[in-house]
Amino acid sequence: MLGRRQRGSRAGGGPGPPGLAARLNLPRQTVHRVLSQLEKLKLVIRDPSRERYSVGPQLSRLAFGTLRSLNQSAPIRVILQDLVDEIGETCNLAMFGGDEIIYIDRIETDWSLKAELKPGSRVPLHCTSSGKLFLSQMPRVKRRRMLESLSYKRYTENTITDIDLLESQIERIAATKVGTNNEEFQAGVIGVAVPVMDAKGRMLASIALQAPVARLSIGRALEFVPSLQRAAADMAITFEAAGS
Repeated sequence: MLGRRQRGSRAGGGPGPPGLAARLNLPRQTVHRVLSQLEKLKLVIRDPSRERYSVGPQLSRLAFGTLRSLNQSAPIRVILQDLVDEIGETCNLAMFGGDEIIYIDRIETDWSLKAELKPGSRVPLHCTSSGKLFLSQMPRVKRRRMLESLSYKRYTENTITDIDLLESQIERIAATKVGTNNEEFQAGVIGVAVPVMDAKGRMLASIALQAPVARLSIGRALEFVPSLQRAAADMAITFEAAGS
């Protein structure tokens, strides 16, 4: 409910108290009181400039725990493993975690040369394929506020630290729905990510591949986008079945 995105102009952000009160058929005072309590618990975050609310860090952690629990079942793990077997490179399932990306699960390739990150690892938004992909799916106003709040640590020579340059790249990602990381987080490692979407077109998670550039160029990695998209479609069906 709180994470619903606005369509059309992509302006706006999370819902505000008047909209929630109308949708829930509750008095505005009640909605304000509940939102205030949720904010204290860090389950939601209030944007004071627009009096709108979005998912908070604690709710992100709860969602992460839920998905991790779901991921112990065979279907989700099998989808990732089949993808790794097909591509021959490390693949992961990730979700948005406030101002970071959280790896829900990750299956490593058998190659000895690889970039190892464990499930539960948190990585930045501005220099990872999944991070930029999640940013691309935000309404423009909310995205700009998020970009202005980030800490632009330079991890490699390729890390983009200019906000306008990054936003320009994110606009292109919004059009293609394919996120890329060209040695921006770890030197010598590239990444490509696609979204896992629900039936209403909302991004639930991302599926990405990572590989050493010595073995797989960014251009060659993009050739695997159809495989990533098929896995993402299968993952969406699995999520829907788990939530029904």
